[in-house]
Amino acid sequence: MKKSRTLNLLCLAAALAFVLSACSTTQKVTNSARTATEQLLISEAVTRSLPKQIDLPFPIPRGAVVKLDVTGLTADKDMAKGVIAGWLGMLGYTVQDGPENASHRINILLDSLGTEVGSTFFGIPPVQASLIPISLPELALYKAEHQSGYARFHLDVFEMPSGRFVGSSSPFLADTFYNAYTVLFLFSFNRTDLTSPPRIGTFRKPLM
Repeated sequence: MKKSRTLNLLCLAAALAFVLSACSTTQKVTNSARTATEQLLISEAVTRSLPKQIDLPFPIPRGAVVKLDVTGLTADKDMAKGVIAGWLGMLGYTVQDGPENASHRINILLDSLGTEVGSTFFGIPPVQASLIPISLPELALYKAEHQSGYARFHLDVFEMPSGRFVGSSSPFLADTFYNAYTVLFLFSFNRTDLTSPPRIGTFRKPLM
């Protein structure tokens, strides 16, 4: 009788474990290496650092052909170079990668370009049991995740073909932010200065 009761308890425990593990199964959703929000934090920081009117302390006549190079410790150099090239083009310069017919070479020196992340949490962190496959989600009374984008760079100008150094610009500097909050477990909202940031959720209006 005792063996039969033990066997029944083991079967019940196995069935319960199967049900709980099935309920806790989640689908893994892939995403890009950089989230869309992070990409906007970086790109908009670069864009905002560029003034509408150029005021450089060295003479480069409008309409001049310039060769554009970029130097920096970041994988986002090409993006920054493209944004700055478009800005120079709007100001009347002809920008190219090669030295043909170029009167000056402009080197973009990226002092800093990237994101910073910080968080504040008050509540119960997620719990994963080791013996029984039961997991508890994060229970946040208050949670704040702060993410900011930062761009700082300057331009060095050289004559071509001599390579004579002409001068440097003042630093171009700007930042952006995206903060996400959770209050009382369920209520979530965000604050940001990004233009048309991505939105996650089922009940939302399309951007277009």
